[in-house]
Amino acid sequence: MTAPTQTSTAHWPRLTSQGRELDTAPNALGQLRDSTCVRDNPGELRERMVEDGYLFLPGFFDPADVTDARRSLTSRLYEEGLTDRAFPADLAVAPADSNLTFKPDLAHDNDALHRLLYGERLLGFYESLLGGPVRHYDFTWMRAVAPGRGTAPHGDVVFMGRGTHDVYTAWVPLGDADFELGGLMVLEGSHRRAEIREDYALRDVDTYCTNTGPATEGERERWNGSLSDDPVEVRERLGGRWLTAEFRAGDLLTFSIYLVHASLDNRSNRIRLSSDSRYQLASEPVDERWIGEAPVGHGPQAKRGLIC
Repeated sequence: MTAPTQTSTAHWPRLTSQGRELDTAPNALGQLRDSTCVRDNPGELRERMVEDGYLFLPGFFDPADVTDARRSLTSRLYEEGLTDRAFPADLAVAPADSNLTFKPDLAHDNDALHRLLYGERLLGFYESLLGGPVRHYDFTWMRAVAPGRGTAPHGDVVFMGRGTHDVYTAWVPLGDADFELGGLMVLEGSHRRAEIREDYALRDVDTYCTNTGPATEGERERWNGSLSDDPVEVRERLGGRWLTAEFRAGDLLTFSIYLVHASLDNRSNRIRLSSDSRYQLASEPVDERWIGEAPVGHGPQAKRGLIC
């Protein structure tokens, strides 16, 4: 299979992540590869997932379904006083003092969002991709990212690696996300790097040392799972390019548990809405932190002591 060609980056605007300006040289920044042309070919999709660690499928969802899900979120934010009431709720304009980043309760009892993420269309896609019946995690990661904020470079494996590692994330922008609002970016080829698979992937954010003094809750949570707060340094160390796009409502970006990813900074005046949901073969072991009526997540019940 031919690797994606490098794209001229003369068109790139100034982009930042974690406050660092990204290098827009052709060997440092590129566009995500569009897999729409092979969307109905599971074998080709599997090959691309192995090669790239991700699949980008613009227009995968019916935009009307995304609009319904978005409206369910923006109305809740508006009712809670978390968006500026001088503007229509659907714009999700942030108050000047907003510090939102993660708001999973937006997914609770949310039929419109659940139909989008856990309905026949997306589950059918993963059944075709993985070759059998699938299950999804019961926890939904809802992002409501205020201006000036973003996500540091990390891989999902350190947060959900206690079951099978053949787990795939669906990142869904819940509304258009241009370069000003910012969207996800993935680090090209990082899912194959030995530093990730043989070192980073062996760690778990919910483990702590039992032989180095008292383990208070704060000490147990001292590592947040990120590779670094500096996406420029991460790219220079691991190699590859940061790959991203201007996303539209209806797009799907799915990727491996090992793929390093981060986000562009939100440089708009609006709250960026997106979701992360996870899928695997139903026959394989599942990480117990993320299943059940009330998943324990990273709470006290998830902690495990180790001799370090």
